Amino acid sequence: MADSGGPPSGESLLFLTDDQLRKGIEAMFFAYRGFTADPDRILAEKGYGRAHHRAIHFINRSPGTTVNNLLSILGVTKQSLNRVLRTLMEDGLVESRIGKQDKRERHLFLTETGQSLERELSDAQRERMRGAFRQAGPDAVSGFRHVLEAMMDADTARHYKRLKEVGS
Repeated sequence: MADSGGPPSGESLLFLTDDQLRKGIEAMFFAYRGFTADPDRILAEKGYGRAHHRAIHFINRSPGTTVNNLLSILGVTKQSLNRVLRTLMEDGLVESRIGKQDKRERHLFLTETGQSLERELSDAQRERMRGAFRQAGPDAVSGFRHVLEAMMDADTARHYKRLKEVGS
C-alpha cells in the first residue's frame, strides 16, 4: 500500500520504531512541562508545589475522601502526604474532620479558600487543554485519552475509573 502522505493508519502504529517512541516520550515530557507551567507559577507565588496541587485536586474531586484513600490515589508515603496536608491545613485550604462511623478516619475537605485556589489552578489547565483539543480535533482527543488510559497500571486505572464514574 502506498504512503498517502497523511497521518499513519492505526495498523502501522502497532509497529512503532524506537525513534518514533522516543519522539512520543519527548513530546510527553514537553507537553507535561507546558501543562504544569501555569499552575507551577501560581503555586510558587503561594509557596506550594505540585504535591500540594495534586492533593488539592483530588480532595476537590472527592470531598470527604479519607487520608488513606488519598494516599492510595497519589501513591506517596504517609510522611510525604502528612507534610503536604499539614501545610494546607495550617494555611486554611483544607480541613480534616473525624469520621462519624470510624473515629480513626480523617475526612478531607477544601475550605472556601482551598476551593478558590483549586479553581484558579484547574482553570489554567482547562484553558491549555481546551486549546490543544480544539487544535487537534475530536478524533485526537479520543485517541489521546485511550493512549493515556492504556499506559496506566492496574491500581491507577482503578482509581481513574472510580473518578470517571463519579463524573465531573
